[in-house]
This record gives sequence, C-alpha cells and structure tokens, in this order.
Amino acid sequence: MFNGKNILVTGGTGSFGKAFIAEVLRRWQPRRVIVYSRDELKQYEMQQTLADQKPMRFFLGDVRDEGRLRLAMAGVDYVVHAAALKHVPAAEYNPMECIKTNVMGAQNVIQASMDAGVQSVVALSTDKAANPVNLYGATKLCSDKLFIAANNFIGSRPTRFSVVRYGNVMGSRGSVIPFFRKLIREGASELPITDERMTRFWITLSQGVNFVLKAFARMQGGEIFVPKIPSSRIVDLALALAPNLPRKIIGIRPGEKLHEVMCPQDNANSTLEFPDHYVIKPSISFSAAVNYEKNRMGETGVPVAPDFCYASDTNEHFLTVDEIRTLIGFEA
Repeated sequence: MFNGKNILVTGGTGSFGKAFIAEVLRRWQPRRVIVYSRDELKQYEMQQTLADQKPMRFFLGDVRDEGRLRLAMAGVDYVVHAAALKHVPAAEYNPMECIKTNVMGAQNVIQASMDAGVQSVVALSTDKAANPVNLYGATKLCSDKLFIAANNFIGSRPTRFSVVRYGNVMGSRGSVIPFFRKLIREGASELPITDERMTRFWITLSQGVNFVLKAFARMQGGEIFVPKIPSSRIVDLALALAPNLPRKIIGIRPGEKLHEVMCPQDNANSTLEFPDHYVIKPSISFSAAVNYEKNRMGETGVPVAPDFCYASDTNEHFLTVDEIRTLIGFEA
C-alpha cells in the first residue's frame, strides 16, 4: 500500500507517530516519510534512531501554521493527523490554546491536504470525543466533525478523510500506568484511585498502529472507525501493578468521566458492526453516495441494535489482572 508513496505524520515525534513510522518502514518501502512536529529536541532524538533510513524527512512546524503545512504536504499521498494538545487539566486552564491546535489546526490539515491533492487522510481521535464533558473531548469532537464534513468539499480532488477513535493507550506518555509505576519506584505507601467503580478502554500501541494502517485500506471517506478493544477496572490496574499496596480514593478530577464511551447510543442508528470494529457513518449526506456496509477490503458490516452503546463499563471483554500484567509487561 505504501510502497513508493509519500507519507506525512503530524505529531510524528509522539508515541504513536514513532511506532507508526517504525511499522511502515518495517513493512513497506515508502519514497518519503515526513515527520511534522514542533519539538526540535524530539525530532533530533528521533533522527538519531533513524539515521540509516533514507526515506525520512523532518519538518519543524505547527499545525496552527497552514502555510508551513502546505509546504510540507507538497507531493504527499497519505497523511496521519496525530498532533493534538491532549492533557485534560491543561486544556481546562488554557482553553483557547487547545482550540487553536485541536480545532483550527485540524482545519489547516484539511485545507492543506485538499490543496496538495493528498489521497487519504486519517485523523486520530479519542473516546473523550464521544459525549464530551471536558474541553479536550469537545475540541476532538469538533475536529472529528471537521474531518468528516471535509468529504463534502473535495469536489474533483482525490482526497478522502476518515477518523479513528480509540481508548487509552497502554504505557503512553501521560497515562496512568507510567504514573503508577513512578509512584511505585519512588516507594509510595499507597496508590491514588479516583473511584473504585471507574473503567477505561485499553489498547496497546501496536494494536493502535495496526488499526490505523487497516483504516487506510478500509476507508471510503466519512467513517469514524472504532476498534473492539477490552476494558479494565482502575482497581484491577492498580492490583496488577502493585498487589501489596493499599489504595487511597481521591475522587474524580474535574473533566473526568466515571466510564468512557466510544459509540454513543445517540449514534446507534448510524453505527455498523464489523468482525473486529465498529463504523459510525456520517450524520450528513455526501454529494457522492457511499455504501458503508461494505468497505474497500470487502468486509461487511451490519446495523447495531437501536439501543446499542459501546461503553467501557458494559463492554463484553474485561481484562483480568493477569491479562493486564501480560499486556503491560509486569515487573514483580
């Protein structure tokens, strides 16, 4: 799929970007792989690990800068939009900064992609964009809407836009797992738990990368792809990491949910179930008719029940403590 192609990844120095690029280089022979990000130190460090990879290009730039995006996207075939401000409390305290990156930046990526004649764009989203209660989730919902609606404005251009939405990535920067591990290393006498009832969706980094790669093969434009992934209880996560440490209940933080949702019940009438994922069809009609029940890989989906809701607390698959330990590489 990517042999001889030009690929650009916004936020390419993040956890996902690095893993995605490594997998692309392992499986294909792209002509160019462009890292587009604003952190020069992270780019420098990434360059050192990929010094022998000829396809690599590094562009310093911010998604807020449409002109710079246009330069970077010249001749690009595929775009993964992974750049975002993701820290929930930081977004609450700095709302306009979050909006500039997550909403206005998304529109810049869309416009630059269309003008460059990019073939396919996949934007990364989050479960926090479904029925959002915090600003970060609200900006990602806006971003999702922008990318989906962009398919209505492509005209004769070849560009198609889709979204991938998934839950917490195990071990990614800023997640609870490295936070708990840091406390354990520092000799903490207890682990802080927001609420014993709390549940979350979990996906490994490699699973997230492979799901995005499949989205490029599956997409027709306008879909929100949602993987079928397991949930876990926050108490089981703490137990997997530190079975002998007591837990202290500290309460849910501002902007935090007790449970997360990826396919809201309000979208049940536009949700299709496939063997390993769901697709939320666009709520608007495009100028070109698309049959979302059969994707470009030939996979067939069926409508879900009218009361369907894909939530972390009612998920059919919950991780056991042993499964959590296996996934995170438990160290006794």
